[in-house]
Amino acid sequence: MKYAVLIGLILLAGCSDVPSTKNALDNIGFTDVESTGYRVFGCGDDYTFHTGFIARNQKGKTVTGVVCSGWLKGSSVKFD
Repeated sequence: MKYAVLIGLILLAGCSDVPSTKNALDNIGFTDVESTGYRVFGCGDDYTFHTGFIARNQKGKTVTGVVCSGWLKGSSVKFD
């Protein structure tokens, strides 16, 4: 049972894409980007990676959300 849980956590960790998330948020002017890891909800089924984030927007406000991305696909930023 312990191994099944460990394998599941490793697979979920592979479903986030931190470099693409930081790049997407940097492109729209966000700073202090911090990944919060894989987010189960927030992206459609056609996206491979669902990476949660906390960042600071252009006005200095803290925002949270998820960046959805996939193979041969761009990134979509969705806010909470």
